[in-house]
Amino acid sequence: MEIVTDLRDCVPPPGGSAVTIGAYDGLHLGHRALLTELRRRAEVGGLLTTVVTFDRHPATVVRPESAPLLLCDPQQKLELLAEAGVERAVVLTFDEARADETAEEFVSEVLVRALAARVVVVGEDFHFGHGRKGNVALLGDLGRESGFSVDGVGLTTDADTVAGDGPISSTRIRGLVARGDVAGAARLLGRPHQVRGPVVHGDARGGAELGYPTANIEVPDGIALPAPGIYAGVLERPDGTTWPSAVSVGRRPMFYEDGTLLVEAHLLDFDGDLYGEQARLSFVERLRDERTFDSVDDLVVQMGADVAEARRILAAGR
Repeated sequence: MEIVTDLRDCVPPPGGSAVTIGAYDGLHLGHRALLTELRRRAEVGGLLTTVVTFDRHPATVVRPESAPLLLCDPQQKLELLAEAGVERAVVLTFDEARADETAEEFVSEVLVRALAARVVVVGEDFHFGHGRKGNVALLGDLGRESGFSVDGVGLTTDADTVAGDGPISSTRIRGLVARGDVAGAARLLGRPHQVRGPVVHGDARGGAELGYPTANIEVPDGIALPAPGIYAGVLERPDGTTWPSAVSVGRRPMFYEDGTLLVEAHLLDFDGDLYGEQARLSFVERLRDERTFDSVDDLVVQMGADVAEARRILAAGR
């Protein structure tokens, strides 16, 4: 997949582009359905499939006080777009200048001059331009003036994919993750929710004191973490090897009154050094809430039960 980060480097394809536009956070099943339609339209017209997205969520600029946590980091988003068959990703810097750009200016600069758009496929609730004043109807009007057609695609619902109750959206998935329902989030994402980051040194309590060494993963700020608790998960190393894991997301109330929120993975049957590696941790199923115990011995007994349950769940999913 070609990745363009500067419109000045974007050469319009001779046959034109089939384009979609959006934050595409998480690349969930609704996004994938829209991309399937984009590819279909591109094949019919001999067009280049192109996604226009942004280097940050637009809300971080236009309403930072309520900007959402992200379901994937920028690199993961690009990987998911490539897996979905997108041929070109245009990653625009979303700053105050972009936020102040009118719908008409965006169409002229991006869709017409840079991409030679012939077809634009967006969700039926799509809005763009300063103050989100642009919508599918306005985009269609501008398209007729500029030589491209517009498809406003209906939102994918659970009924179209899996049993459920309503449109699939990044907002809805964030809510599931925040509640710890990682299995529900996975059904709408089409894969487990994943976080990424380097393995860093902790206080070494897990192995030395408790008998369950953990890899502490430093997840960047702004990424959606599941609710504090214990999870079955899978850790992927840079070489592509994967390890079933029992994962803790929490503040370790047994040892700290107001501890830092940590993501710790105990890799089942693993013996090695992970420090400094870039880990990818996928959450498969929630096991229990985080809680305190009467003694360290009680905690160790529960950790043994958690590891056994994680092993059972992950083995059943193979």
